[in-house]
Formats: sequence, C-alpha cells, structure tokens
Amino acid sequence: MTTNGNEPRSVLDKATEAVLDVTEAVQTTTDSIAGAIEDSRRPGGMLNQLARLTRKAPLGALAIAFLAGVMFARRR
Repeated sequence: MTTNGNEPRSVLDKATEAVLDVTEAVQTTTDSIAGAIEDSRRPGGMLNQLARLTRKAPLGALAIAFLAGVMFARRR
C-alpha cells in the first residue's frame, strides 16, 4: 500500500505531527499574550492603572468586580 514509492504514514506519525503543530501554536499564543501582559504592566499601562486604582479604593473595585460577575453570569 505504498503510493509513489513513499512509505505510508502511520497513525502514530500523524498524531505526533499534529501534537507538535498544536504545541507550536500554543507556544506562539502564550508568548504573544505574555508580551501583551508585560506591556500593560509598565507604568501607564492598563494593568498598572487598574492595580493603582484597586489600591486606592479596594471596596469600589470589589463592587465593580462583583457587578461585572453578575452581568456575565446572567448572560449564560
């Protein structure tokens, strides 16, 4: 069952290649997200501002997080 003189690929070889492809895609995505998080942690970044506001008004931040959670839960 060879085609064009090539050995047929086994299911294990195909699965291994698929796993390697997915691993590479996950690594690329992880690097991209990590870079975006690092950029937003710098002074003036979104996460930096959020952390600063949370330190200034922790109860307000907690109330906003609670309301956001309620709104998200109701959509489901």
